[in-house]
Amino acid sequence: MEKFSSLARFKSSCPFLGGTKTSTLRALSSTISPRFSSISQLTERAASCPIMGPALVMRSTQMVAGYASVAGQADVQKIHHSKGIFPGTSVSEADISKCPHASAARAAARMADDLAAASTAKASEVKKEIPSTAREAAAAGCPFHRAAAAAKEQPVKLPDMTETQATPTTSDAYNYDKFYAAELEKKHKDQSYRYFNNINRLATKFPIAHTASVKEEVQVWCANDYLGMGNNPVVLETMHRALDKYGAGAGGTRNIAGNSAMHLGLERELATLHRKEAALVFSSCYVANDATLSTLGSKLPGCVYFSDASNHASMIQGIRHSGAKKEIFKHNDLDDLEAKLKKYPKETPKIIAFESVYSMCGSIGPIKEICDLAEKYGAQTFLDEVHAVGLYGPRGAGVAEHLDWESHQLAGQSSEPIKDSVMDRIDMITGTLGKAYGAVGGYVAGSRDFIDMIRSYAPGFIFTTSLPPATVAGARASVIYQKHHVGDRALKQVNVRTVKERFAALDIPVVPGPSHIVPVLVGDAGLTKAASDKLLREHGIYVQAINFPTVAVGEERLRVTVTPRHTAEQIDGLITAMDTVFTELNINRISDWTKLGGRANVGTGKENVEPIWSNAQINTAGQSQTLHDGDMVLVDANAAQVVRKSFEDLLGPMELSETESIQKKVEAVVMTGAVEHIAGPLPKKVKARAPVNPIDMSVATTIAVSA
Repeated sequence: MEKFSSLARFKSSCPFLGGTKTSTLRALSSTISPRFSSISQLTERAASCPIMGPALVMRSTQMVAGYASVAGQADVQKIHHSKGIFPGTSVSEADISKCPHASAARAAARMADDLAAASTAKASEVKKEIPSTAREAAAAGCPFHRAAAAAKEQPVKLPDMTETQATPTTSDAYNYDKFYAAELEKKHKDQSYRYFNNINRLATKFPIAHTASVKEEVQVWCANDYLGMGNNPVVLETMHRALDKYGAGAGGTRNIAGNSAMHLGLERELATLHRKEAALVFSSCYVANDATLSTLGSKLPGCVYFSDASNHASMIQGIRHSGAKKEIFKHNDLDDLEAKLKKYPKETPKIIAFESVYSMCGSIGPIKEICDLAEKYGAQTFLDEVHAVGLYGPRGAGVAEHLDWESHQLAGQSSEPIKDSVMDRIDMITGTLGKAYGAVGGYVAGSRDFIDMIRSYAPGFIFTTSLPPATVAGARASVIYQKHHVGDRALKQVNVRTVKERFAALDIPVVPGPSHIVPVLVGDAGLTKAASDKLLREHGIYVQAINFPTVAVGEERLRVTVTPRHTAEQIDGLITAMDTVFTELNINRISDWTKLGGRANVGTGKENVEPIWSNAQINTAGQSQTLHDGDMVLVDANAAQVVRKSFEDLLGPMELSETESIQKKVEAVVMTGAVEHIAGPLPKKVKARAPVNPIDMSVATTIAVSA
C-alpha cells in the first residue's frame, strides 16, 4: 500500500488523485509522514478518505493477524534457532530487531496503529493511549514479543507532550522523536544496526575479558591491541609513575596549560620512529587524518586529492571537509591512479592519500609505486600507517620501513632519514597509538614546516583538550619498547600464519591478503551477526560482526585478530568453534564461493598470497614459538631498561626497592635482543638461552610475567 506504481490508473476515479500532479503524488508517496513514522504522507492523506481510510485500516489489521498466525506455529521456534536467536526472559527493543519475524510484525503493528490514528483524528487530537490490540496480536506466539508483553502490564502510551519543556506542544511542531525512531528503523531493516557488546579486557589475563557479569569470562579475538601492549608491565609502570607525579588530566588545550614535556617527548619519539623532522600528536588518528587533510586541502590553492576507494572514513571526511576537488581511484589500481593524475597540470597541487594496510580486507598499498607516480606528476604523498605501526619493520615504523628492512636495520635507532628509502619518499605519515601500541591517540609526521603549519591552522588540534600526561607517557613507553624489541610482532606473524593455514584446511573462507588481518568471509549481514552471537554465547569467543557500511553489502565478515599472546590451546578452540558455527548456520565455505563465481577474492583462485613478513625477518627474533596455556610471558629487559632510562629526566631513576619488588615476581632469562617465547611448561629453573641476532642489541635479561 506504500507503493503507488500505477498512479495514473487511479487518477480518474479519485478527486484528490485526479486534481494533483503526478510529480507531487510521487513526492508524497516517497516522503515519511512527520506525524506517523511508519507511513508516507500520501498514505496519511489516504487514511482520512472515507473510502480509502477504512480499506487501509482493514488491510493493515489483516497483515498483523497474519503475523500472529505465523507466530503461533511451532516452526517459528526453529526459525529463531536457525538464525542464532535464543530469546531470554529480558527482552529489549534491540532484541526484537534481531528476529526477522518479530521485527516485521512490530513494523506492521506500528503501521496499523498509525493508520488507525491518522484515519480518526488530526495530530492534535491523537489520544495519548494507543489501543494495543494490534501489538498484542502480533506478539502472540513469538518468544520475543511474548516476553515483552509479560513484562508490561500497562497499555502502550505515547509520550506526554505536556511533561517536557523541550518538545513544543503546538500541533504543527516537528516530531523529532518520530524522526529518530524512523532513522533507527532503517538501520534495523537493512540489518546495519550496530550492537555493542559489554567486553571488559583484563590486564592480568590478556586476551581474556569479562562480559557484563564479572564472573563470565571470554576470549577476545577482535581487539586492535595487536601486541598486548595495553597491559605490558613496562608501559603500566611508566603510566603509574606519571600519574602519581602529574595527575589525571592535561589541564587544557596545547595552547592553554596542556603542552607538557610528556607531549613534546612523545612527538620527538614519533618523529625519530619515522625518521622525519617533526611530529604532532592528536587525540586520535581519526582526528589526525581529518584535521590534517581538511587543513591541507583548504589551504593549498586549487588542491586536488587522489583518494583510494578503500580509504578509511577519517580520510574521506578530511577530504570532504577541506572542500578541495577529489578524484577517487580504484583500490590499489596504479593504472587508474595514473589516468586520473594525467588530467591535471604538473603545477597543480596534488595529494595522493592512501593506506599501507587496509584493515578490513588485509591488502597492502603499493607504496613504492605510488611514490613513483607522485614524483612523475608533482604530487605529495599522504600515507596512513594506522594498522601497520608497531607491527612492521625492524623498529615497528610500519610497512614503509618494512619494505627497506635491511637498510633500516643497519641504521639502528638513528633519527636521520635514509635517502631514497620508501619511508623517506613519503611526505606525510599518520599513525595511531591506540592499536599496536595499546594506548590512545594519533599523530602525523613530516617536515618541520608542514607540521608547524598543521599545528597553527588545524582546528582539530588547536581547540581540543590534550591527552593526559599519564596516557602520553604510556604511549611513548610503548613506542620505545617496540623500537628495541622485534619479538612480539614476529610471533604475531607466526600465529597469524597458523590460523590462516588451519582455516584454509577446513575450507573456511578468509579474504586473502599479505598482512596480519584475518577477515573470515560470511557474505550476509544476518548470518554474520548470528555467527558472532553463537561464538560468544556458546563458545566464549568474542569476534565482532563487520557489516555495511564498513564493508560492502554481500561482503560481511568476521574480522579475527590474532596476537602473540594467544596460546596454542586458544587457537585450537577458535578453529573448532568457527568450524562448528559455519556448519550449524550453513555458511558458505571456499568451495561454495567457488561454485558461485567467488566474492571478495575468495573462491577466485587468488587465495595463495605471499605474506609480507619473510621467514628471515621472522627469524630476526629467534625461534618464535606459540605460547601454551600456563606459559609465562617474557618481557625484554633490554627494552625495558631503555624505556626507564628515557623517562629519568622527568620521572627520575627507578628506586632499587621498586626494582627488587618487581624481580621477586619474575624469573630471569639471559638472551640477546628480542624475547624467545618458550613452548611447553617452563621449568622451575629457567636456563640461559642461546643468543640470536637482533638489531644491534646487546645481551639483555628478559623477565617473565604471568599471562
